[in-house]
Amino acid sequence: MERRQQRTLGLKPDRLAADTAYGSAEMLNWLVKEREIAPHVPVIDKSARRDGTFARTDFSYDERADTYVCPAGKPLTTTGTLVNDGATLLYRGSTHDCGQCQLKTRCCPNTPARKIPRSLCEGARDLARSLAEPPAFEQSRRERKKVEMLFAHLKRILRQDRLRLRGPRGATTEFLLAATAQNLRKLAKLIPVPVT
Repeated sequence: MERRQQRTLGLKPDRLAADTAYGSAEMLNWLVKEREIAPHVPVIDKSARRDGTFARTDFSYDERADTYVCPAGKPLTTTGTLVNDGATLLYRGSTHDCGQCQLKTRCCPNTPARKIPRSLCEGARDLARSLAEPPAFEQSRRERKKVEMLFAHLKRILRQDRLRLRGPRGATTEFLLAATAQNLRKLAKLIPVPVT
């Protein structure tokens, strides 16, 4: 990306559209914090629950107090200890609060208190989630689809599923020839057919 920016006379993209494979916390954090690019990327999120208990989305995060607030209005706090290779904080509810809560069966029926993991990169993930709604995200998806379709055409129709020439120069040459063939096919479709 740095080389591309240097070659384009210092131009920098405002947004980046990609598929879910780029929706990891680290990638989104790199885009938002280091590159200051709006990520139009679906977030990889495995916090959904299938057992009928409250999901993380049912808890609201108070950034100022650095706490989660449960549906019953009780805070979940963190000690600041990092887990999962130093990438996640755990927020825990009080056993006293959770033990006498009326919503315990829907929140944490099998544990004494509820805990919620929060990635250190959650701010970037929240930003990506908020950008998933507006029309700009849909525009990015449409534009990305146009590019993805060209690559799919190269792979399937023009048989570029693997490169036959070796090295960076060989790959560049082969890809340039394939793209040229693709563009010539497009141009041929634009030429009107004479009616006889």
